[in-house]
Amino acid sequence: MTSQTTVEKADKAPEPVSAPAPAKGLRGHPWLTLFSVAIGVMMVALDGTIVAIANPAIQKDLGASFADVQWITNGYFLALAVTLITAGKLGDRFGHRQTFLIGVVGFAAASGAIGLSDSIALVVTFRVFQGLFGALLMPAALGLLRATFPAEKLNMAIGIWGMVIGASTAGGPILGGLLVQHVSWQSVFFINVPVGVIALVLGLVILKDHRAENAPRSFDVLGIALLSGAMFCLVWALIKAPTWGWGDGLTWTFLAASVLCFALFAVWETRVKEPLIPLALFRSVPLSAGVVLMVLMAIAFMGGLFFVTFYLQNVHGMSPVDSGLHLLPLTGMMIVGSPLAGAMITKAGPRIPLAGGMLLTAVAMYGMSTLESGTGSGVMSLWFALLGLGLAPVMVGATEVIVGNAPMELSGVAGGLQQAAMQIGGSLGTAVLGAVMASKVDNDLAGNWAAAQLPKLTPGQLDQASEAVQVGVGPVPKGTPAALAEKITGVAHDTFISGMSLACLVAAGVAVVAVLVALLTKRGANAEAGAGAAHI
Repeated sequence: MTSQTTVEKADKAPEPVSAPAPAKGLRGHPWLTLFSVAIGVMMVALDGTIVAIANPAIQKDLGASFADVQWITNGYFLALAVTLITAGKLGDRFGHRQTFLIGVVGFAAASGAIGLSDSIALVVTFRVFQGLFGALLMPAALGLLRATFPAEKLNMAIGIWGMVIGASTAGGPILGGLLVQHVSWQSVFFINVPVGVIALVLGLVILKDHRAENAPRSFDVLGIALLSGAMFCLVWALIKAPTWGWGDGLTWTFLAASVLCFALFAVWETRVKEPLIPLALFRSVPLSAGVVLMVLMAIAFMGGLFFVTFYLQNVHGMSPVDSGLHLLPLTGMMIVGSPLAGAMITKAGPRIPLAGGMLLTAVAMYGMSTLESGTGSGVMSLWFALLGLGLAPVMVGATEVIVGNAPMELSGVAGGLQQAAMQIGGSLGTAVLGAVMASKVDNDLAGNWAAAQLPKLTPGQLDQASEAVQVGVGPVPKGTPAALAEKITGVAHDTFISGMSLACLVAAGVAVVAVLVALLTKRGANAEAGAGAAHI
């Protein structure tokens, strides 16, 4: 039978939550809680992009193909996307402190295992484990913040939380560059071990478990299976489509299976006593808009960043450190912009900051589509800085819109929705924009090769050359004379840039759509109540 009580609770606007009693000592102190969870969250956010700089080194050291390199990223995103909502439910049921600490330990252990791996298969396997444990950690962090901070200060806390995620996400290439160039690609993963130890110690000392009075007492096992299956089939189809082909029967089989699982999940959730996600939650237009906005933002950001690292290293010939430093304007603007965005959203609401942020993101992605092999550092820095400035309010505002518009007892699920949306967007970005890049390179390479009057290639050689060009590498055979090698490299770079430009234009179009979605958002009812109370 349908549980009217559960549905009605989710359907109503969240009730204002009274401010937590002032914490005595370290345990449960709001700002110390924020500091503690930020250390753990930093590991997960950092690993979303730090590997982008390490990818070329991993590719060379382990003899990986372009598809293998994509799996280092996609395996991580796939595991996160499939399990985040379920992990959030685990936090709601057993306590966010416990799930956060388990996530920290598991993530650090998986990171160390990657550093010890000597094959691409092991790297991808342990990246999947990183994703599974990261899924426990991320929603729990938001659940702890929601339960610890009074409503009128939640926006600022999420602003700082967003700053940590933004800085870690954007700062990954810089730290990755330093480690890859001066230590090894393995050190990119080993660094998570001491960070994990610090996060664990702080969590044991500072974090206090909070559970809503009407927290779930049972598990929707069938709902978990259906949702996980739907998410897996969706992300798997997106990841494999560039290899299978978008018109291939396998691609459409997995997409159809995903739609079927989502439909069965929706029907089941209306019948189970304690659903995994009460569907009435999505009757909140702002919450639904926030979820869609996170997906669109991640498509533009993560998809675009994937190609930029290859552009800087393989086209401009920069070292990993130099390429990371060239992304410093992006990092800096996210660090500066996130807390400012939190303050602005607290004062004026999220709608205008979110729409403005996505508009700046669209302009930045359009600007990045104009980059050429000879573009100077100043022009690149301008577009990277504009991108960071646009992303900052979206990271903060969309998170508050999702979590703030959900009931307290579903804060873990809401946190899982927020992170799942971002990871699905990341997978969509790398898959769809990767397909755009591959298609453009395949279409242009043969003509550009012939126009440069280079030696004719067999179909097999052309396929191999295309795979190299997709990462900005000139397919120059050993022993090729210098003049001919330079000519081949020039054609490769021009073709790569044409593909990257088209991918960035698609990302800009996605950002424009996100501007319209942002206009549907508003602050959570708890935040409104808290803000009102703060002025009384």
